[in-house]
Amino acid sequence: MAGNTYGTLFRLSTFGESHGAAIGGVIDGCPPGIVLDMEAIQTELNRRRPGQSAIVTQRKEPDEVQFLSGIFEGKTTGAPIGFIVPNTNQKSQDYSHIKDVYRPSHADFTYDKKYGTGVRDYRGGGRSSARETISRVVGGAIARQVIPGISIHAYTSSVGDIFLEKPYQALDFSLVESNAVRCPDAEVAARMEDYIKEVRKDGDTVGGTVTCVIKNVPAGLGEPVFDKLHAELGKAMLSINAVKGFEYGSGFCGAKMRGSEHNDIFNADGSTKTNLSGGIQGGISNGMDIYFRVAFKPVATIMQEQETIDSNGNVVAMHGKGRHDPCVVPRAVPIVEAMAALVIADFYLLSGK
Repeated sequence: MAGNTYGTLFRLSTFGESHGAAIGGVIDGCPPGIVLDMEAIQTELNRRRPGQSAIVTQRKEPDEVQFLSGIFEGKTTGAPIGFIVPNTNQKSQDYSHIKDVYRPSHADFTYDKKYGTGVRDYRGGGRSSARETISRVVGGAIARQVIPGISIHAYTSSVGDIFLEKPYQALDFSLVESNAVRCPDAEVAARMEDYIKEVRKDGDTVGGTVTCVIKNVPAGLGEPVFDKLHAELGKAMLSINAVKGFEYGSGFCGAKMRGSEHNDIFNADGSTKTNLSGGIQGGISNGMDIYFRVAFKPVATIMQEQETIDSNGNVVAMHGKGRHDPCVVPRAVPIVEAMAALVIADFYLLSGK
């Protein structure tokens, strides 16, 4: 299985399955001498972990990271940083009913076709499980400490057809953690939470979007042509489980505008009067805020009976079991931030800033 490593200089490789002994990773290319804030790393894991509120999966996991190498007396040594996060609350029996069944919109069918029938770890999705994102959060938490002064803030901007209409400039990012939905507007957050609970009672799931804002990025990050900054951000976000779309700056709305409306006019200092470019021009950061939005689909496992097929091609009925999120968006917020941090840290080191 290829494709388990991301990055050019700051590289994260991940390993582990949802119901295996542990999820883990190796960070290579982290500069030496960085005094790591271990509490900050664990805080990011706590934001991602299951069981944190009534609107997420109730799998109970402490998700405590254990570092194995690359750190001495609280500082990075420059050597590879190895780490694991043990799995402690698996219920593999919850998945025995889908051992030979392909769940609709899951990776079951495609994994069998790629790797061979009978090889797939069906327990919780195995390697295709979103539990793999634990390693990304650890890597992103360390990446944040490689890029001091650059701030990354993500938040839930929609759930179903409930949208936070305010522009990010009007929001107080300190309020993101004030509610279970991670929406920095109390009134909208309450409506989102009520809707997620309603969907869960119906045995169903719902999708939504996460908006991310990166501030204080120096101008000059990114490489022209194939390694554009926005292209790498898009790749990073689209690699997250359940992501179906990515747009930055004016995004798809910009396609409806004229150039005279869309162009960002320069100020004398090189900043721009507007920022429809989303902080990136020609694939390179221009010093303005980078902002983008990520779309997440509804969770594929629903607590309703659905028609599907088994590995022999027989049409069968199946009913979802186990502990699943009715909406992944609130727990995806720290994952989006982590992947953004990995991208920015990698380009930061490549630029020699």
